[in-house]
Amino acid sequence: MADEAKAKGNSAFAAGNFSDAVRHFTEAINLSPANHVLYSNRSAAYASLNNFSEALTDAEKTVELKPDWSKGYSRLGAAQLGLKNYNDAVLAYKKGLEIDPNNEVLKSGLADAQSAQARARFRGSGPGPASPFGNAFSGPEMWAKLTSDPRTRAYLQQPDFVRMMQDIQKNPNNLNLYLNDQRVMQAFGVLLEVKLDTRAPEEEDAEMPEAKASPERKRPAESEPVKEEKRAAPGFRTEPQPEPMEVSEEEKEMKERKGLAQKEKEAGNAAYKKKDFETAIQHYSKAIELDDEDISFITNRAAVYLEMGKYEDCMKDCDKAVERGRELRSDYRMIARALTRKGTALVKMAKTSKDYEPAIETFQKALTEHRNPDTLKKLNDAEKAKKELEQQEYYDPQIADEEREKGNQFFKEQKYPDAVKHYTESLRRNPKDPRAYSNRAACYTKLGALPEGLKDAEKCIELDPTFAKGYTRKGAIQFFMKEYEKALETYQEGLKHDAQNQELLDGVRRCVEQINKASRGDLTPEEFKERQAKAMQDPEIQNILTDPVMRQVLVDFQENPKSAQEHMKNPLVMNKIQKLVSAGIVQVK
Repeated sequence: MADEAKAKGNSAFAAGNFSDAVRHFTEAINLSPANHVLYSNRSAAYASLNNFSEALTDAEKTVELKPDWSKGYSRLGAAQLGLKNYNDAVLAYKKGLEIDPNNEVLKSGLADAQSAQARARFRGSGPGPASPFGNAFSGPEMWAKLTSDPRTRAYLQQPDFVRMMQDIQKNPNNLNLYLNDQRVMQAFGVLLEVKLDTRAPEEEDAEMPEAKASPERKRPAESEPVKEEKRAAPGFRTEPQPEPMEVSEEEKEMKERKGLAQKEKEAGNAAYKKKDFETAIQHYSKAIELDDEDISFITNRAAVYLEMGKYEDCMKDCDKAVERGRELRSDYRMIARALTRKGTALVKMAKTSKDYEPAIETFQKALTEHRNPDTLKKLNDAEKAKKELEQQEYYDPQIADEEREKGNQFFKEQKYPDAVKHYTESLRRNPKDPRAYSNRAACYTKLGALPEGLKDAEKCIELDPTFAKGYTRKGAIQFFMKEYEKALETYQEGLKHDAQNQELLDGVRRCVEQINKASRGDLTPEEFKERQAKAMQDPEIQNILTDPVMRQVLVDFQENPKSAQEHMKNPLVMNKIQKLVSAGIVQVK
C-alpha cells in the first residue's frame, strides 16, 4: 500500500502537481513511517511549493533515519538555501559530499550556496555601498526566471552568456562590465521585471529573432528514443527529483522482456516489408512469447498470415487479439483493426453469397469499435459482392422462361397483378431478358402504373435497342400520359429499326392527329388548359420559354412579321417553335 501511494506521489510530482504529490507522500509515510525515501520525496515536493520550512523538517527527518545517504543532505541543503540559511546550506552540501564525493547534484548545490553566501557577505560588509541590484542575481531564482521567460530562455544555450551571468552572480557590481551586451540587458530587464529597450538605434525597426520552437511532441507510439539528455545551464540547479521507487527483480525482468519483444516486432516489420513472411512470423511469434500484453504483435502476425493466404490462421490470431484486447482494455482502435483483418480474411474465403454474411457482420462490429473509412469501404464492397453473387446464384434462364410464360397466361386472363408477379420472378432469374421487361411494362400500363411501365420500357430498349416492342410499349405509355411529341419521337426511333412495324406506324398516326388537333385549336377549354399545364412541367418547354432569344422570336411572330420570316429560315428555331405548338403553348391560326 505504501509503495502504491509512493508511486502516485512520484507521478504527481513528475506532472508538476506538487500539492497532490505532498498528499500521496503523506499517505505513504502514515503507512511506512520509517521509510527515509518518503520523507526525502515529500521534502522535494514542499520545496517545489516554496514551503521551505516543511521541506527542512522532512529533510532533517530523512538524515535522521538514514545518516549515510547523500541525497538526504541534498534535500537538507536545498531547504536551507531556500530559507536563505546559506552557512547551514554550505555545511549540509559539504557533509553530503563527504559521503559521495562525485555527486554532481551536491556539487552544484554547494556552488550555489557558496555563491549566495558570498553575495550576502558582500551586501552586508563590503567597503562600498551594496549593489542596488544584488537581489536580482541571487541563487537559483535568477536561473529560474531566465528559463521561464521566452525572451531569455534561448540565451541559456549560449556558453558565453552563461559565463557572463555567473560572473555577475558572484559579484553584482560586475554588471557594469557587460552593459554593452544586449542579451545581458535583456536578462537584466527580466530579472527586475521591467521592460528595457535593448535595441541599438540603427536596429530600431528590426525584430528580435525568436527562439527556435520545439518540435511538436509525438504520440507515445510514434516517439523516437531520446538519444541524449540536455544538460542544465551551468550554475542552474534543477528541481530536486523524487527518489525513484525501487524496482523488484520480477519487474526488471518484465521490463527487459518488453524491450526484447519490441525489438522482435521491429525485426518482424522489416521482414514483412521485404516479403519475407516466414521470418516475419518467427519474429512476431517470439514477441508474443516475450510480452502477451501487446496485441499489436498478434494483429501483425495475422496480417502476415493474410498475405500468405493462410486465412484460417489469420482469423485465429484476430480472435485471439480481440479476446486478449478486451481483457487488457486495449485501445478500441486495435480491436477494430483485428476485426477488420478478420473480415478481410472471411471475404477472401467467400465462395457463395451466404459466405459474405459473417464478413459483413465482422466489419459492422469493427465499425462499432472505431469508424474507420477503410473498414467502411470494405463493408460496402462486401455487401455489393454479396448482392451480385446472389443474382448470379439465382440466375436460371430456363426457370425465367417458365415464369414469363405463366405471366403471359395471367395477362391473357386479364389478371394483371398475378402477371406482374411472375414477370418479376422471371426477371430475378434472368435480369437480361428484354421480353420480360416489355411484358411487365404492358401490365403496368393496364394497371395505370404509367411511371413504372415507362421505366420497364426504357430498360427493355436499353437491353435490346433493336427490339420494336420496347418502342411500342414506351410510345403507348407516353401517349396515355398525353406527351404526344415525346411519343412521336419514340415511335419514329422504333421505325428506324423496323420500318414496316404496323404498331409503330399506327402510333405515329395517332400522335400526329393529336398534335394537329392542338395546333388547329380543336381542343376543348378543359383539354387545352390541361395540355398547357402539363407542358409547363416539361423541363424542355421551360428551357425554351426562358431562353431570351426564343422570347424575342415569339415577340417578333406577334409584332414583326418580317423578322418572323427570317426566324423561320433557322431550323433550330423552327424546331423549338414546333415543340411549343405541339405542347399547346403556341397556336397557329
